Amino acid sequence: MIGFCCRRFQLLFPSRSNAVNSLTRAHCTRLYSSKSLLRNTQDEKDCSFTVSYLVNSCGLSPELALSLFKRHRVQFKSPEKPDSVVKLFKDYGFGDTHISEIVKRLPELLIVNAEKTLLPKLEFFDSVGIKGTALAQVLSGNPIVLKLSLENNIRPCYDIIKTLGIPDGKVPRFIMKSHRMFKVNVLSNAARNVSFLRSIKVLESTLNLCRPETLFTMTTDADEFNENVNKVISMGFPPSSCTFVKALYVVSVMDESKLAQRMKFYRKWGWTEKDVLLAFRKNPPFMCYSELLISKKLDFYMNTMGCLPSDVAGYPDVLTYSLEKRIIPRCSVIRVLQLQGLIAKEDVSINTILKRREKWFLESFVIKYQEQVPELLSIFQGKMSLAELGLGFVKRYEVKQQCDD
Repeated sequence: MIGFCCRRFQLLFPSRSNAVNSLTRAHCTRLYSSKSLLRNTQDEKDCSFTVSYLVNSCGLSPELALSLFKRHRVQFKSPEKPDSVVKLFKDYGFGDTHISEIVKRLPELLIVNAEKTLLPKLEFFDSVGIKGTALAQVLSGNPIVLKLSLENNIRPCYDIIKTLGIPDGKVPRFIMKSHRMFKVNVLSNAARNVSFLRSIKVLESTLNLCRPETLFTMTTDADEFNENVNKVISMGFPPSSCTFVKALYVVSVMDESKLAQRMKFYRKWGWTEKDVLLAFRKNPPFMCYSELLISKKLDFYMNTMGCLPSDVAGYPDVLTYSLEKRIIPRCSVIRVLQLQGLIAKEDVSINTILKRREKWFLESFVIKYQEQVPELLSIFQGKMSLAELGLGFVKRYEVKQQCDD
């Protein structure tokens, strides 16, 4: 029985490589070994047809098609229902990529009644101006919306969204990014909380609800939200501050014990409480960063570049950059130039050399000094390290025990 189905499957996809066919056979063996799943030849035929349809009509790989068949128990004996679903999507401007993405995440949509279940929802979005490519992007990015009730969820959610003050052009993006938060009770909380923030004069430019973290911040219940707002204000963030909403997000996801743990972590690196609070006020999300990654960056800044804790705390954005792609290449060049006496430490700011574009950095520090220091380009490209040049500091700061993220 297993061999029969696998042979059928190979005939369906003769263009696949031997490696893929071997993988498919392995999947078939595992799939058909379950007596409760496939009991007779008809089941095998249904499997072959379903997998064939997912590959040929929905653009999925044979491996993924088999996986969806097994995990979601999706199967059909004829193309009637899935064809009607695919046709409906295409009639509304969905491309093959959009349809493939929806099927990957919700293959069970292929067996619903397209006219009764999907058409009314597509008609609704079309009626409110979300159509064509925009609609395809929304529903392929957040296909779970298609499983929700039009009258009990989609329509009331849309009505709430309109009260949030989101420009019409950004509503599709908001729906696409809302994912599990596209629920009436959740969005009702958001509407209430956003209204409250506006009443205390929070900057409108900071209420970017299309950002998942901002939306998440707004969805807590009234009591918890008000408590978090008061906590942020007590920490020295006025509502008119451009970082107020970011700080609100931090206190929403980190309780006092977690914040205390992070304070302890930075103290191990020589930071004072004043340093931590300074960095927090300038860039609140830095408190949420992975301690393991931050340790690597602080080690480089303080033990290779010779920075003081206050140097980093004053510009916490420097902790957001990639260590390998930006921090080490640029800072290594600067360190060499400093040790060669070509630039003074006080002449450059780590924040400036890291945030400016690469072209500016190359022209200002690599090309400009390449005659005096021919190795600069190799250092910038990572072909030569400071250690190879015998440069660097003896470690003054080291955290022996890493805290959990």
